[in-house]
Amino acid sequence: MPNSSPRPSFFRRATVALVHWFDADFAPGGAEKIRAAPDKVDWVRVIPFVILHAGCLGVIWVGWSPVAVAAAVAFYFARMFAVTGIYHRYFSHKTYTTSRPGQFLLALWGGTTVQRGPLWWAYHHRHHHQHSDDAEDAHSPHVHGFWWSHIGWITSRKNFPTDYSKVRDLARFPELVWLNRFDTAVPILTGFAVWGLGWLLEVYAPGLGTTRWQMLTWGFFISTTALFHGTSTINSLAHLMGRRRFQTGDDSRNSFILALVTLGEGWHNNHHRYMSATRNGFYWWEIDPTYYGLKLLARTGLIWGLKPVPQSVLDEGHEAEHAATVIAAQKAAHAHREYSYATLKRVVPTAAAMAVATASAAQVTLPQKAGHPALHRDGTELAHGMTPPAQVTVAEVPKPSPR
Repeated sequence: MPNSSPRPSFFRRATVALVHWFDADFAPGGAEKIRAAPDKVDWVRVIPFVILHAGCLGVIWVGWSPVAVAAAVAFYFARMFAVTGIYHRYFSHKTYTTSRPGQFLLALWGGTTVQRGPLWWAYHHRHHHQHSDDAEDAHSPHVHGFWWSHIGWITSRKNFPTDYSKVRDLARFPELVWLNRFDTAVPILTGFAVWGLGWLLEVYAPGLGTTRWQMLTWGFFISTTALFHGTSTINSLAHLMGRRRFQTGDDSRNSFILALVTLGEGWHNNHHRYMSATRNGFYWWEIDPTYYGLKLLARTGLIWGLKPVPQSVLDEGHEAEHAATVIAAQKAAHAHREYSYATLKRVVPTAAAMAVATASAAQVTLPQKAGHPALHRDGTELAHGMTPPAQVTVAEVPKPSPR
C-alpha cells in the first residue's frame, strides 16, 4: 500500500532546517529517513553556506591591507593543516595516536575550518573509501559530475546527518559528540576571534592600516571560502587529473599541483592504495607539508605513533613505475618507427626524383674552364683530403664557323 502520509508543509521543513543550523543531530523523522531521501538541495539549510560566500563581497567596502591579506593566507594554511592532518589523517584514519585531551584540542582546531564536526567529516570520508567512485559515493565526479562532487553534495539534505554507527570509535567520547552536534559553535567563536584581532590591531597598531571589518572579511570569509574550495578539489579534481601509480579499483590520482594547494592531499592515488599511513607522499620527492607538520607535533609530545608506509607498498609502487616506464618506452619506440616509416615514404620518392634529375643533368655537355680541375668534387674527398677520381673528359662544344 503506498504511503499516504502528507508531505510536511514548507513552514515545518523550513523550521527543521533552521534548527539544523544550531543542532546538527535534530531529526524529527529519524536520521535514516533523511539519508534515504533522494539528492536534493535544502535551500534553507544551506543559507549559512551562501552567507559565507557572500561575505567575500565585503571586500568591495572594506578594501584591503597587507596585514589583512597576510592573515587570510596564514589562516588558510593553518586551517588546511587542520583539515588534512586532523580531520583526515587522525579522525578519519587514525594514522597516529594522541591523548584524550589532545584529541579534544585537535577537534577544536578542526572546528575552526567551518567544515562541520569531526565525526560527520570522518563518517563521510570513511564511506567514500568504502564506495569510491561507485553509485554510493556521495561525491564521485564520475557518478554525479564535477560540480556536484565539488560543492553540490554538501548542500543535499540526505548528506546532513552523521551515521554514528560508522564512527563508533569516536562516538564513545561525549565531548566529540557535542562538538559534532553543535558544529556551528566553534566557527562562530572563530569569526568573533578574527574580528577581535582586527579590533586590537585597529586600536593598538593603527599604523598597519587594518580594521576589524577588513580582518573579518579577509581573515574569515575569504580565507574560509578558499579553504572550502581547496579541500573540495580532492573530491572532484583528484579523481579527474593526475597520474595513477597504483591500481586501486577507483579513479584516484596523484597530482603535484593539488598537493601544493592542499598541503599534501594531492597524492590521492597513494592514499587510496594505503590509507593507514600518516604520510600521503610515499616517496621523498612527493611533497607532503601535512606530514612534516605532524612530525613537528610529534616532537612536542602532543601526538605520537605516526604510522609508516609498508615496504611492500613502496616496492609495489617502484615496480608499477618501472612497468609504466617500460610501456611508455615501447609506445615511444613504436611511434618512432611509425614516424620513420611515414617519413621514408615521403623522402624516398623525393630522393629518387632528385637522383633522376641529377643523372639527366649529367648528360649535358659543358665547356671546361682551361687550366682548372673539374668544377665538381666529391664532398667526402674534400673533407678528408682523399685523392679525387680520374677526371672525366668533357666534350668540347664545336666552335662556330667564321662568317
